[in-house]
Amino acid sequence: MTTTETIDELQQSRVAAIDNSGWGRSFAFYQPRNAAFWVYLLLVASGILTFFAMLATSSGAYGRAIAVAAISFTVYGAVFWWFTRHIDRYARQPVKLIVVAFLWGGFAATWVMAATANDALLALYAKVFGQAWSLDWGAGLAAPFTEEVAKGIGLLLLVSLAPRLVRTAFDGFILGAFLGLGFQIIEDIVYALNSAGSQFGANQVEAAMSTVWLRMATGVTAHVLYSAIFCAGLVYLMGRPGEPRRAGRGLALMACAMLLHGVWDSAGAITRGNGALMLLMIVAMILVGLYVVVRVFKMTVPREREYLRHVMAPEVANGVITDAELEAMCGDRKARRAFRKAPATHHERKRAGFVLEAAGDLADELAGSRGTDTGRVEFARSEVRRIRAVVPSANP
Repeated sequence: MTTTETIDELQQSRVAAIDNSGWGRSFAFYQPRNAAFWVYLLLVASGILTFFAMLATSSGAYGRAIAVAAISFTVYGAVFWWFTRHIDRYARQPVKLIVVAFLWGGFAATWVMAATANDALLALYAKVFGQAWSLDWGAGLAAPFTEEVAKGIGLLLLVSLAPRLVRTAFDGFILGAFLGLGFQIIEDIVYALNSAGSQFGANQVEAAMSTVWLRMATGVTAHVLYSAIFCAGLVYLMGRPGEPRRAGRGLALMACAMLLHGVWDSAGAITRGNGALMLLMIVAMILVGLYVVVRVFKMTVPREREYLRHVMAPEVANGVITDAELEAMCGDRKARRAFRKAPATHHERKRAGFVLEAAGDLADELAGSRGTDTGRVEFARSEVRRIRAVVPSANP
């Protein structure tokens, strides 16, 4: 086989990877001929109106608490937003689609769906099992089902709105995290508002901040984590063009997310109000939750790395990047760190990191052009070569 034939095959594999992953495609939210667009718009708009109407009725009495909670959770949410975007380093989802996911989680999944379903289910539990039992166990046996399903319906709508973008379980993992982030931020603001009235509003800011700090401390294993796991499982259950259907794995992940959620909401009933046991259980649940979400990340990300490998393989054949750089790009965090630390001098190590960043920009441009050598692609290639050609400083 000639070199030309090899490069042609690599180019074909690149185009197939770009098409299968949906990498580089844009997202148009306005789709008047798509029923999913109108369902989304109606439910999110209803949730927004409900939420802000509630704030308007409470702003006169608890305006300061609302402002403090909103600012605090906005900053907190921004940190989660940055981290989730940071780990989405492969076939990245458009920001517009991320915002659409966040808004569904924050307003439709909460106020229109989960809140109504929770109230109805808790009322049924109270009638069937008694008020005391419902107070102890109702939340843990209602929220995991109603809330995870409500966020999962959001992912189904996103698949209908952006079928060429939601292609793999990793896409479900990332979008699920943003669905959960929206849910968590709005829910936490309401919890803080409820706390503000605990002393008839006398110390509303202090009372609200106690809830803010508690929700921040435990939020690392809350809705963001649950819905990331649940939605990854939902994609496995459905199957997508870029992800073969694995119903057993999908159902297991969805059940795992609901189990984690249910145990968390039932912690008080399980520990019978024992403070020390409650603290121990919270720490254990945080550790277990983090372990599970890391395992799910490692389970879903290899397909994304394989797509990246196919997209960048022709650049190795053309001499734009090296085999070692491709392995670092497609490897895990440990592989990238090892690549950056391999050079002898500090300057060369920094340059190695910059080369990887430039190569990542090149991959984005190639995906956006579907492998065509556009002006933006050629510029990105020239940046990789320019950074590599920089002469090391004599005094790093």
